[in-house]
Amino acid sequence: MDTVLEVLWMLAEAAGQLLLQPFYYIAIILMMLIYRRQVLLERKLFHVRLHSWGVQTWRTVLGGLLAGLFVSLVSLFTGMTLTVEGIICIWAVTLLLLLFRVRYLCLAYAVGLLGIAQFIINLAPGLQGQGWTAEILRVIRELNIPALLCLVAVLHVAEGFLVRWQGASFAGPLFFEGKRGKLVGGYQLQSLWPVPLFLMIPAHTTGAMLPWTPLFGGEAWQEGFQWIALPIMIGFSEVTTGLLPRAKAKVSSGRLLGYGTIMLVLALLSAWWSPLTIAAALAAILLHEGLVWLSRFEEQKRSPLFVHPVDGLRVLAVLPGSPAEELGIQAGETIIKVNGTPVATKEELHAGLRMNPAFCKLEVRNLAGESKFLQRAIYAGEHHQLGAILAPDDQAPVAVRMRPIALLHLLRPRREGESFRGGASRSAGRQRGKKLADKPQPPQQELGAETEG
Repeated sequence: MDTVLEVLWMLAEAAGQLLLQPFYYIAIILMMLIYRRQVLLERKLFHVRLHSWGVQTWRTVLGGLLAGLFVSLVSLFTGMTLTVEGIICIWAVTLLLLLFRVRYLCLAYAVGLLGIAQFIINLAPGLQGQGWTAEILRVIRELNIPALLCLVAVLHVAEGFLVRWQGASFAGPLFFEGKRGKLVGGYQLQSLWPVPLFLMIPAHTTGAMLPWTPLFGGEAWQEGFQWIALPIMIGFSEVTTGLLPRAKAKVSSGRLLGYGTIMLVLALLSAWWSPLTIAAALAAILLHEGLVWLSRFEEQKRSPLFVHPVDGLRVLAVLPGSPAEELGIQAGETIIKVNGTPVATKEELHAGLRMNPAFCKLEVRNLAGESKFLQRAIYAGEHHQLGAILAPDDQAPVAVRMRPIALLHLLRPRREGESFRGGASRSAGRQRGKKLADKPQPPQQELGAETEG
C-alpha cells in the first residue's frame, strides 16, 4: 500500500511540473492560433463559419490527453533517461524549427537533428566548449537518442490513431487554382494535439522500485524510478483535391502507423547496436519528409473531385445544422435538379429554388452514381443555397495559394488589404500570360499549409 501511495504522490508531483511548465500552454496557444486562422479564412471564402475554433481546441486537447495516456503507459516498459535540461534542449530545438515551418513542431525533426548533432559532437571528444556552450554540449552528449527515437515512434502510432479518429472532423473546404488555371475545390486537413507525457525515469536518489527492468536505462534503474512531465505537440496537415476528407485521413493514418512501426524497429536496433543511432536519426527526418513528398506527388496525379460536371452542381461542403444536412446531402454529391428543373449553374439553382419559395424538391446524385430524391419545406432566414457550399466556378471571388506557414504568419495575420493577390481589387484578377489575358483571375489568398505534420 505504501508503494502505491508513493507512486501516486510522484505522479501528482509530475502533474504539478506539467502545470508549471510553459511549454504545454505554448502548445495550446499555437493550436488556438491555427484554428482561429482557419475560421477567419472560412468567413472570407464562404461568408459563413463552418467550424468553431473553441470546439476544435477542446476536441484536440481531449485527443492529446488520451494520446498522452497511451504513450505514458507504453513508457512504463520502455523507460526513459531524460533530465529537465534534456526537456529544455528538445523544446529549444523545436521552437527554433517553428520559426521556419509549423510542421517542424513534430518531435521527429527535433530528435533527428539532436541525434545528428550528438554524432558530430562525439566525433570530437576533445570538444568541451566554455561557459554555456560547454553546458549545451554536455546535455546533448547525455541524451539517450535511441530512447527518444522510440518515443517518436510510439507518438506517431498514437498520432495515426488520432488522425483516423478525428482527422476528417478538422477538414476545412477551400478553393484552389488547378493545373490549367481552373478553380477546383478541395480540403485542408490540419490538426495539432498538445500531448502531456508522464515518463518514468531513473531516480537520482532512492525511489520506488520496479518489479521489472525497463528497456532503456540498464543499471540506472537500480536506485528506483521517478516521474517527469514532458509536454509536446503532435499533428498533421494534408491538402487534398482528389479525395474526400475521410478517405484522405484514412490514407494518412495508415502511413503514420507505418512510419511509427519502422521507427520503432530502428530505435530498438540502435539501442542494441549504437552505431545504428545516426542512421535511425537520419531516417526519422528523411522518412518523414518522404511522407510529405509522397502525398504531394499523389495529389498532383489525381483528378480533381470537387469540380462541376456538365449536368449538375458538385457539393463541396455542407453547413452544420443547415437544411442540406437535414436532407442528408453530403460532400462530393451532385445536385442535378431543383423543383424538376435541371441545374448546371448557381443562377439556375437559385432560379429553381425561387419557383417555390416555401418548398423544394431535389434530385441528387450520390457518391455511388445513383439518384436520390429529397424534399423539404423552406423557412425564412435559411441559407440561400440550403446550406450547401458548392465547388467553385469562374465567378468565385477568391482562390487560395498554398505556401509554407511559420510562426510569424500565425502571430501576424495579413491585414484585409494585404490578403489577396492577383489583382487591383477583389473582383478583378491579374492577367497571367497571353492565353489567359482576357480572363480575369480570382484573387488568391495566401494560405500556410503543409502535408504530413
